[in-house]
Amino acid sequence: MKFYIVDVFAQKKYAGNQLAVFVELGVLSTQEMQKIAKEMNYSETTFITSLDMQEGGYPVRIFTPEQELPFAGHPTLGTAYVLQKEISLPIKQIILNLQVGKIPVTLHYQDENIEELWMQQKPPTFAQTFTAETLAPILNLDLEEIDLGYPIQEVSTGISFIIVPLKKLSSLKKIKINRDKYFELVNQTQAKAILAFCPETNKPENNLAARVFADAVGVPEDPATGSANGCLAGYLVNYSYFGAESIDVRVEQGYEIGRPSLLLLKAEKNETDIKVFVGGKVIMVAQGQFV
Repeated sequence: MKFYIVDVFAQKKYAGNQLAVFVELGVLSTQEMQKIAKEMNYSETTFITSLDMQEGGYPVRIFTPEQELPFAGHPTLGTAYVLQKEISLPIKQIILNLQVGKIPVTLHYQDENIEELWMQQKPPTFAQTFTAETLAPILNLDLEEIDLGYPIQEVSTGISFIIVPLKKLSSLKKIKINRDKYFELVNQTQAKAILAFCPETNKPENNLAARVFADAVGVPEDPATGSANGCLAGYLVNYSYFGAESIDVRVEQGYEIGRPSLLLLKAEKNETDIKVFVGGKVIMVAQGQFV
């Protein structure tokens, strides 16, 4: 069975978020896919179950080491990249049929090489809010390190995340999850992961820095999370974080775990909803046969 390994949201090899993509063409059971995802032990592994379009898109399933997901960001971009390689045509758009629905991915080329990929996520929905007194001990931060000018809130563009605004990069870097308090919270919420962000960055050309913690789905810290950053994009627009109802920003992630990543976010609020786009680079690392 053919498989690829790619680095997503990476500026160079061995950065960004690793993804294993299997071209399995419907030969595996759900249990076998889950076992392979556990064996690969990346934050996600995807399975392309057919190279024939079905209802306008390509069927894809996404697994963490612990469970199947209805949607995830870097697997969407990485799988679209692999699909283009399998199809061997300079396609401008690829639609993935995921459990959450159809997710279009737009491919931008430089010469004949894919330069960037962009996905349009589902419009964000905003759920319950939380107090700083609830989140600060989970993150091992002091109350004053959380930016109380914006809410701590559960946001979803297909999968839910708790968004936590911080003031300083130093606070973001020192986060150490209290696992007991974390599980106590996420056992009561739809969101099983936390995205903390701040307006200070490691590199001056970027706009925000972020970290994502998702131990409940087998990922203690994720180096680059497209789904979470889609939620962040909707949040930034909804609360006019940059003073406008549209954004075009660069977000760092993964620096604290040695996998520096860059995610590109665009979003715009209109009368009915918020349109969210997340983009970045994908770099091929390996391909082979699973035996």
